[in-house]
Amino acid sequence: MPSSRWCLSLLLMMGALAHAEPAVEPPAEQAPPHGSLTLTSTVLKEQRHILVYLPPGYDAPGATTRYPVLYMPDGGEQEDFPHVAATVDAGIRAGELRPFIVVGIENTERRRDMTGPTRVAEDRKIAPRVGGSAAFRRFIRDELMPQVRQRYRVTEERAIIGESLAGLFIVETFFLEPTLFDSYIALSPSLWWNRDELVRKAAERLARQPGPRGALYLASADEDTIAPQAARLAEALKAHASPGLRWRYEPRPDLTHGTIYRAVAPGALRQWLAPAPRAGAPD
Repeated sequence: MPSSRWCLSLLLMMGALAHAEPAVEPPAEQAPPHGSLTLTSTVLKEQRHILVYLPPGYDAPGATTRYPVLYMPDGGEQEDFPHVAATVDAGIRAGELRPFIVVGIENTERRRDMTGPTRVAEDRKIAPRVGGSAAFRRFIRDELMPQVRQRYRVTEERAIIGESLAGLFIVETFFLEPTLFDSYIALSPSLWWNRDELVRKAAERLARQPGPRGALYLASADEDTIAPQAARLAEALKAHASPGLRWRYEPRPDLTHGTIYRAVAPGALRQWLAPAPRAGAPD
């Protein structure tokens, strides 16, 4: 009969795998009209397929307006692009969201791209290759963003949204390259990676940041390998975040890892990417 310690280890590993990469389900929403482009990445040594949603009015005759950009990992047609682009489109049309361009990055090796280095043997078992987040970030910064600036009318404002391992990548990027985006939205980020390394080093890294601008939003569902770490990260932010950083942590124990993205993203986007207040309007 297996020992209780062996059974516990097996259960923890199964839970980690479930949190690392939820099963891909057919998108519940129909994506609004959008375009696409394919980039040959010298950084990643592969082709990457990109989906691009343009806000209402972008293609109007004589239009010159420039727009901020919302980037999203897990951004393929069979991933999270349809429901995020549909949410953005509906929010813009309702006047509840500033017009944004949405750039979805379709996955090739998700667990490679979204994870940083790890010293934990169990972490390395989730995929043949892990620890590629620095290269993926370099691809976004040095290859994707220049192409987006060249092809579309954009401002310098950038945001990013993602869940699970994509949320982990977003939190890591916030700490390691805080000026790459203006708004970071991380839903149930897999902060257990590398024995909670991002949480353990949060206070030290926040102290080194030269007054980060922008915003950070965190949410967690009913997950015993994510919610406690997210709460600890919120404590570090409360104690050490720069006054210039707008941030919020929202625990959602009523949700699960599989439901939090669709449940929370609409409200988070409307809150953090809301239209600017009208002149003379009450606060």
